[in-house]
This record gives sequence, structure tokens and C-alpha cells, in this order.
Amino acid sequence: MSENTAGGSYEECRSTADWLLKHTQVRPTVGIVCGSGLSALADMLKDPQVFKYSDIPNFPHSTVRGHAGQLVFGTLKGKPCVCMQGRFHLYEGHPIQKITLPMRVFKLMGVKTIIMTNAAGGLNQDYKVGDFMVIKDHINMPGFAGVNPLTGPNDERFGVRFPCMSDAYNRELRQLAHDVATELGYSDFLREGVYCVLGGPSFETIAECRMLHLLGADAVGMSTVHEVIAARHAGMRCFAMSLISNRSVMDYDSQEKANHDEVLETGRQRSKQMEVLVSTMVARLDNDENNDKKNS
Repeated sequence: MSENTAGGSYEECRSTADWLLKHTQVRPTVGIVCGSGLSALADMLKDPQVFKYSDIPNFPHSTVRGHAGQLVFGTLKGKPCVCMQGRFHLYEGHPIQKITLPMRVFKLMGVKTIIMTNAAGGLNQDYKVGDFMVIKDHINMPGFAGVNPLTGPNDERFGVRFPCMSDAYNRELRQLAHDVATELGYSDFLREGVYCVLGGPSFETIAECRMLHLLGADAVGMSTVHEVIAARHAGMRCFAMSLISNRSVMDYDSQEKANHDEVLETGRQRSKQMEVLVSTMVARLDNDENNDKKNS
């Protein structure tokens, strides 16, 4: 399906960006995407201006419990930000170009850095529920079957036809997360690993979890990767972090079952600490941005 029919064309994104710029005085340089149970991050913005997705031209609607479905503009630690309270997923039935439309809109609004959070199942047996995992790389399982936000005609105004993904997750921002976590005393539950995205919405079978673990995935979820691909294509730098909300079931004798309520409850318990970590990182973005121009 081409971008022209699925949404996400340059003209569509430009129209949406212009509408938002007309309705807010904020000129964001940082975009934040809140995952399941983690929407309180947006509540930290000062002088917030809220737009429901249903009121924004060309925006899809979020249908997932735990996702507020609104865009919030404001300042965080003095930095102009735009925050997505709720994201879009393949399993909601949206074309993949629609799922990633906000990333391109952010780019056209002047955003340079994207910070994403998600809730994920832990495949690495050393991970505990409540751990934070800084994403250092990803495995795009839908991409193996041709499901990629860059499928279709390429528009050079966004980026090149074949963008590199070996540097998808910015090294300097990952190091910043570790430095901040050390200062805050969070090192005991901060990990770094590989995130695997699946289409959902059903949780993974035991055989699938075992396979993904063998492939090198430390955590599994249903989001983030498509947004990262679109954001990197457009030249923005990306940082992403998973909250390990449940342990993936790897044993046929286990009585455990993954469920969305557990995901949301873990988010509630850890959300404050993630807010502090992310906001402290945002406060220091100017300090490391000059060192990162070679990767932009």
C-alpha cells in the first residue's frame, strides 16, 4: 500500500503540522511518546496545551485502554516539548504509515530528539518486573514480511530511500540515561537490551517467546520500532526505553498468563521514577547535543 493511499504523505503531514503550529505558541524541539500506563509523563509539562487526537486533522484515533489519546504541548525543564499520551498500533487496524504519521509531523514542527517509552514483556531471564530497559537495538518481525513504514514511494523531503538503522538508538542518549540513572540511584533496575516488535494484539505463545529469546531479543512488545524507523528516516535522533511490565512465559509447566491489567499496574508503580529519569535527561539535552551532530 503506497503512502498516497495509506496516509502519511508529505502534504498530509505538512497540513497537520501547520494546523498545530497555528494553534499553539510552543515550538517543540523534543517529542515524547508515552507507552501503556506511562501517560503521566505528559502531566509534568508546564503550561500544558492539550489537543485530542480526534480534533487534529489527519490524526488516527487511539483505541487502547491506558492510552489517553491526546497531544500535549508545553515545557519540560525549560525545553519546549510535545508529548503523545497514547500511540497507535498495527493491531488497531491502522495502516503503518498512519501509525508513524506523528513522527513526521513532529519533524516538520522542528523536533530534533524523540524519547519513547513502552511497556514490554521480559524475555531475558535476568530481568525482573519493574526493570527499565534502555533499547540499544531492535528486531522488526513485521518488517521481515514487508510491513515497514517506509514501504511505497520515497519522498526525499523526509529522507533517503535506504536509511541506515545500525545507529537507530542514539549512543549518547543511551549513555546519558545510564549516567542519570546512576545519579538517581536507579542503576539496580536499569538494563540495556534488544527489543523485538510483533504485530499483536494477542500475547506471545511459549514457543514464540522461546524463539525470540534465541534470536537475541531481551524484551518483546507491539510498538516503538515503526516510530523509530520513521523518525530516523526523517533525521531525528531517538532514545527508547521499555518498562518490563511482565515476564514472558517460557515454561510449559508455568501457570502464569500475560495480561494487560498487569501491564498497566506495573506502569502505575514505576511511572514516577520513569518521569524523573526522563525529565532529568530532557534537562540535559543541550549539554550533549553538540557532541551528537556527527550522528544526526
